[in-house]
Amino acid sequence: MKLWRLAGYARTERAGLALLIAFMAAGTLLTLLTPWPMKLVIDNVLAGEPLPASLNWIQALPGAGGDAGLLAWLSVSTVLLIVLQQSMSVAQSYVSNGVSARMVYRLAADLFDHLQRLSLRVHSQQSAGDLVRRVTADSACARNLVMGVFLPSAISALNIVTMFAVMWKLDRSLSVLALLAAIPLPPLMKALTPQMTECEYRKSELQGRLMAHLEQTLSALPIVQAFGREAHGDRTFRDLTDRIHAASLRSLSAQMKFKVAVSAPTAVGAAAMMALGGLHVLQGSLSVGSLMVFLAYLNSLYGPISSLAYLSTGYAAAAASWRRVLEILETDPGVQDAPGAIPLPARPRSEIGNVQFENVTFGYEPGRPVLQDITLEARPGEVIAIVGPTGAGKSTLVSLIPRFFDPWKGRVMVNGMDVRHVQVASLRAQVSVVLQDPFLLPLSVAENIAYGRPEASRDQVIAAAAAANADDFIRRLPDGYDSVIGEKGGTLSGGEKQRIAIARALLKNAPILILDEPTSALDVNTEAEVLEALNRLMHGRTTFIIAHRLSTIRNAGRIIVIDGGRIIEAGGHRELLESKKTYYRFHSLQNGQAAETGA
Repeated sequence: MKLWRLAGYARTERAGLALLIAFMAAGTLLTLLTPWPMKLVIDNVLAGEPLPASLNWIQALPGAGGDAGLLAWLSVSTVLLIVLQQSMSVAQSYVSNGVSARMVYRLAADLFDHLQRLSLRVHSQQSAGDLVRRVTADSACARNLVMGVFLPSAISALNIVTMFAVMWKLDRSLSVLALLAAIPLPPLMKALTPQMTECEYRKSELQGRLMAHLEQTLSALPIVQAFGREAHGDRTFRDLTDRIHAASLRSLSAQMKFKVAVSAPTAVGAAAMMALGGLHVLQGSLSVGSLMVFLAYLNSLYGPISSLAYLSTGYAAAAASWRRVLEILETDPGVQDAPGAIPLPARPRSEIGNVQFENVTFGYEPGRPVLQDITLEARPGEVIAIVGPTGAGKSTLVSLIPRFFDPWKGRVMVNGMDVRHVQVASLRAQVSVVLQDPFLLPLSVAENIAYGRPEASRDQVIAAAAAANADDFIRRLPDGYDSVIGEKGGTLSGGEKQRIAIARALLKNAPILILDEPTSALDVNTEAEVLEALNRLMHGRTTFIIAHRLSTIRNAGRIIVIDGGRIIEAGGHRELLESKKTYYRFHSLQNGQAAETGA
């Protein structure tokens, strides 16, 4: 389970934990003192026995010389002890909440940071809803394990030792009997805890799937409604909630079984103590007050012992969450800085933006390559268009440039450096991306444009928007550049979203540009406006543009045709038309469709 990894989160809170332990130790001491006023009342006030020599100082208190005064002082001491116990409990809760919250947030932050650094391949295999649950809910295991299991275990152990020591002084035979009653507890805990842990893990997994279903359904609501799949979504939701309910019942059943099993020995032990203790009082070897103290300590002894046993139920739930957290933290990011990686070195302007693919082979699943033996060089400032049928590997090819993935074989070079030998952050700083879906965030327009360069001034943001033909429509928005864009840009048209994405790329001012079908979802008029902005964006940058509409790429310096993961043609627009091969066929099909539509 690698619980040692939690020690790092506990170490950062060592001051708070030390204070918490001090409060708990003080609480243990007060618990030890609490029964004694009652013993003195029974034995020394009601029964008239003299005070023990060690407590004769009590009679020196004002008015404590008589039974009434002594009774008053003992009553006051009882109130004081209870008030002190409650004060310690409040202080303990205050410190505990602060320490545990900080540990949870630190673990959640580390988990979120690691998730952001995982490769896209890893994220493609995970549900976003389940990952959200791991960050927001499962990270609470830091609190539940440290504050709910390990620390209470230590304090319970301290309570057991101190209580047993005092009980041993009061009556050794009763103490041995009390200890014998606790012997069955460890094997019961060992036998029943794994079942509870597995039940909690299964329940957490189902809850993660429910979160995933909610996220998927709500993010695709237009499709759900368009195809009338609401009833299917309801059935899936109800099925998952039913399964979670059943899993919760199984978990609860395992916990109840555990609690009944561990409470039986302590209940038998308590009954035996009462019987044997009463016999000792009748025989005169133990006073009534001492028996009352002993039974109070017995409750305080079995309380921590039972707590230690019941902690197994809390441990089961927390350990299941920790297991889900570790599944993410121990996932290989896939793409990360190699040991000794350096920032992408500075180059003369004429060499910035050089990109080379050398015998690159890559795929998403073992044995199924998407790209095969690709060799290609893009010179600084060159515009390379990539065309081919759906699934040919076009997007996969350009995703290797910012190192979203690493090739199985061969290498990708940027400015003469193998991208695996440079720091990922410095590499991606050299690349701007404009996709078919611009992925705008629910932030202001200005924040979206400055997303890749947050330190940019408002004037720089406006200049980028103007160059992207976006300034006019942005100023018409209710709050202009401060207007908050809806989720995924839902408050803007396709052309408006695309022009904001172009402004974002312009402001980043990276020397390498990737355009992945940036106009395929636009009408002809909007496409013309976006193309004008794209031409400004591409000027002076090494550009890779993927397009199904061949009209958008005819002015590219080179056109690469990919099919089956291989480059099958390369050349200029006119050259490829004259060859009358695959590109010519694509061009003829599109022209035929256009002519037919015009007719």
